[in-house]
Amino acid sequence: MSVVESIANIPLQDPIKEEFCSADLTWTKFGNAEHHDDVALIPYERVDSFMIGECSNVECPTQFHIERARRRSLGSLKEYKDDEYLEYRLFWCSFGPENYGEGGGILPSRRYRLNTRNRAARPQSMRGCTCHFVVKRLYARPSLALIIYNERRHANKSGFVCHGPLDRDAIGPGAIKVPYICNEIQQQTMSMIYLGIPEENILEKHIEGLQRYCGSSVKVNNLASQYVHKLGMIIRRSTHELDLDDQASIRMWIERNKKSVFFNQDPSESDPFILGIQTEWQLQQMIRFGHRSIVAVDSTFGIKRLKYPLFTLLVFDSRNHALPVAWLITRSFAKPDVSKWLKALIARARSVEPGWKVSGLLVDDAAADIDLLRDIFCCPILFSLWRVRRSWLRNIVKKCSNTEVQREIFKRLGTIVYGIWGGGNTSVALEQLVTDFVDQTAFMEYFKASWVPKIEMWLSMMRSLPLASQEASGAIEAYHVKLKAKLFDDSHLGALQRVDWLVHKLTTELHSSYWLDRYADESDSFLNVKEEYIASTSWHRALQIPDSAVTLDDKDHLFARVVSQKDSTLTYLVWNPGSEFAFCDCSWSLQGNLCKHVIKVNMMCENNLGSQPSLSFISFKEVLMDLWTKPKDDSVALDLSMAWTQQMLDQTQKLVELNNSNDIGAVVKNMTLKWVSKKGRTYQGKRSLPLALPSSSNIAKTGATRRKSRKRKRLSRIR
Repeated sequence: MSVVESIANIPLQDPIKEEFCSADLTWTKFGNAEHHDDVALIPYERVDSFMIGECSNVECPTQFHIERARRRSLGSLKEYKDDEYLEYRLFWCSFGPENYGEGGGILPSRRYRLNTRNRAARPQSMRGCTCHFVVKRLYARPSLALIIYNERRHANKSGFVCHGPLDRDAIGPGAIKVPYICNEIQQQTMSMIYLGIPEENILEKHIEGLQRYCGSSVKVNNLASQYVHKLGMIIRRSTHELDLDDQASIRMWIERNKKSVFFNQDPSESDPFILGIQTEWQLQQMIRFGHRSIVAVDSTFGIKRLKYPLFTLLVFDSRNHALPVAWLITRSFAKPDVSKWLKALIARARSVEPGWKVSGLLVDDAAADIDLLRDIFCCPILFSLWRVRRSWLRNIVKKCSNTEVQREIFKRLGTIVYGIWGGGNTSVALEQLVTDFVDQTAFMEYFKASWVPKIEMWLSMMRSLPLASQEASGAIEAYHVKLKAKLFDDSHLGALQRVDWLVHKLTTELHSSYWLDRYADESDSFLNVKEEYIASTSWHRALQIPDSAVTLDDKDHLFARVVSQKDSTLTYLVWNPGSEFAFCDCSWSLQGNLCKHVIKVNMMCENNLGSQPSLSFISFKEVLMDLWTKPKDDSVALDLSMAWTQQMLDQTQKLVELNNSNDIGAVVKNMTLKWVSKKGRTYQGKRSLPLALPSSSNIAKTGATRRKSRKRKRLSRIR
């Protein structure tokens, strides 16, 4: 917006509304290039209408008091500029400028007392609000008033909303009498509000939680009703835009949520923007489910539609569902930058649990720096095919109209992937694929542009790393689908290029959804939420399909039929059964997802000796064979390979025994007994003494002291 240097160039505005506010005016930059203000020119007789409109702000209702006032008489100035005032009044929000709120820094008070009638009723109500503006009645044109707005937002010096319904800390009068609300109850109530559950149901669950601490009474119920209503109003009216500038807004969010940020790097000429988010609850789940277990990374998401790509660190919970425990927003894939935030994340976990360690890291991007990840996590790296499979299937369905052609192309791509261990020539197979389906122009153009230049990199990664199972891939895909459903809502598409909007979505709606899922499962409450949570992955939905609903083709095993559990008259066809590249005609599969019918048919085919094993089992077999064939006879390498193989065999046997056992106590009873040294309760808190050789006199004194203390102990025992 250009800067206007003369009031003559500022348009006069006279809104039709009886009462209007700053949002109804068009503001102009007035001044010079170095210093300018937002101004608007209105008739002087409409100043009162403007004041009433500003005080009636829905989000921050307030009153304005006159902080400073000056007046001149007509004819007192012989020479004057066009912006000189006849009357000058500085209006300030009555919740400022001093800050007497809890935790706020008290600003220096005035040396004199202003006799203002519309100041806030109590000093405690002054919370450091910086909203203020100036009204100048022009000396040259007394019928006009120039409004100069210095700060429009009702926020304190830290940039936080400090009064009104959006102020989270303003709980109103009688705050001391509010019953105790623990973090669990508060998080439960917030999660239900974010998920759109009716307020009556939220209040019922909220009161049930309070009764565990306060008992049941009419007063507690009334206060709980007020609390739920106010919290819902805050959440509904809250916005991600803490500032019009995106970078300023995200800095304010970071300042207010320091406990939820594990790494932050402001953008500069040499450093890229990096923001790592992890709430305290996510940290607890990361330590609980990630220790000595598998951790997965959902990477390179949203490059085209979001301003910055989003990386998610996932753990597998008690039901082997993918649970997000950290989010990373950045555009940098450089090794130093990745190393910074990964080390900060692991250091945060080990600050709570010093022995925290990962047993395996699962990645889905062939361009990932495997050596860096292996060095930082100190664990094996696995690779998941879900992203490749999803991308191929979605584009085949989208760009090929013939169903039979779709099935054949997907099958041929699966044959190429399965053939990476058979010694086949990938280039020849790709050329044959392009030749056979040259008439499928749309898909072949996409495949040549997006995959042919880098397919060797992806196949090489599949060949060199162990592959993840279908259950793990289905869990990661379920998280990915849920994430897209939350982010790509049609009503928010205009905000995709703002980082503060992305952070707001992740930390409110998505975080609340997963928190409530875990709480419903562990507390056996919210049965509807629990049922949806259990059935959120295709693997668990496949377990609900009985074997009798699946019929395999007896002749060539070209396809399988699966009867729908909701409608027995509906049957789905699964082509190329027994392969992870099986093609199902259900709506979920046609969107590119790994559906329950494919997983169920593959489970049935595993029991058939004539079917090929899964890709994860083939890669596992190749790893074992590589360990067995690599060393020479009677060499140290043979001893090392034998040790590794025996360690893997022991862990696999224990895992199989644990999964097949119905009584975990019997498994624990058969484990080898391990003795652990007992440490004192204050062991870690003791300061280490400096090592020095004591003199002979000190030794004699120490011995006498010890004998004396022993004697006292004996006497105390006798008494």
